[in-house]
Order: sequence, then C-alpha cells, then structure tokens
Amino acid sequence: MKFISMAIFSFFLMGNLWAQDKNTKSVKEAKGLEVGATVPSFEAIDQNGKTQKLDDLLKEGPVVLVFYRGQWCPICNRHLSALNDSLNAIYEKGAKVVAISPERPEYIRQTIEKTNAGFTLLYDEGYRISESFDVAFLPDFATRASYNTALKADLKDAHSDDSQRLPIPATFIINQDKKVVWRHFDPNYRNRASVNDILMVLSR
Repeated sequence: MKFISMAIFSFFLMGNLWAQDKNTKSVKEAKGLEVGATVPSFEAIDQNGKTQKLDDLLKEGPVVLVFYRGQWCPICNRHLSALNDSLNAIYEKGAKVVAISPERPEYIRQTIEKTNAGFTLLYDEGYRISESFDVAFLPDFATRASYNTALKADLKDAHSDDSQRLPIPATFIINQDKKVVWRHFDPNYRNRASVNDILMVLSR
C-alpha cells in the first residue's frame, strides 16, 4: 500500500514539474484579455482549410469570439448550438461569430456535426490564439483523466501538442478598432455567455 501511495505521489509530482517546464498556467492564473485591451492580430485555418485573418474579419463589423474546449464537451456543444440558433439575430447587428478550439480540423468537423454550426470555426494550432488572449491553462491531473476517460476527449492526440491544455471557454466581443468591448470570462466552464447578453452589447 505504501509503495502504491509513493508511486501515485511521484506521478503527480512529475506531472507538476512537467507543467512548470512547459510554462503552463493553472485555471486560476489565466486572467483573459480585459475590456479595453487591444486584441493582437492572428490568423488560423478554418473548417474548410481556408486561412482566416482577424483583421479581415473585422472589416465587415464586430466579431463575437468564442473559445470552446472541444467536440467532446457537451456544454460547449449546447453553447455553440444556441449561438447558431440566434445567428441571424447576431448578423442583423452587423457582427459575426468565430469559435476557436485547439482541436485539430478533423475534430472540428465533429463539432459541426454535433452543433450544426454555420459560423467560422478555427483551429488554434499551438495554442497561439488562446495564449494571446490569456485563456489557456492546464487542468489538474484528475480533471484531465476524467475528460479523457469519461468524455473521451483524447486531449493528447486531438491537439497539436501533447500538453493537454484547454482554453477557458470565454467570449469576447471585439470592435473594428480591435478593442475588447465586452467579455464573458469565468473559470467555471459551466457558465457561458448568453445570447441575450451578446445581443444587448451589439445593440449599443
């Protein structure tokens, strides 16, 4: 029994040291871009293999930028489905929806199948976008194990690296000056931006 306890302790310790070496953040350390912050330019591949640039997207109006964890996350799928159901109302406000995940393109296609998403979905390769928005974090060992087993997230293989990091599922509204004018940022993944709140902000 003592041997097993020591082995488990060593496993956790190695995981923590590895995380430090990778310079990762815990969910409490990720703070997200604040309202008023200037958003860094970025580009990424969408579900159709096309390169999308934030600067180009903003030429037509504000962008509702949504970070989601992956196709394995039922709460993410419900949230994206709700956004898709209200897509016309968002379009009427002159805005567009862009959702971002660290999952590779083949998994993004599964997200579309589960949510019927009719908006742009981007592959955050190397966590470049989630890091620039300060939403990337490393879940603890038990949480990662739960996601990989119970929800079949397959975090190591589904992402561009094996760090198993995730984005806090935050929502940012970005105006054409590349400023964050509103955000929903909550480390509790169960809490998501409501469509009504988004529409109220876009109506200002």
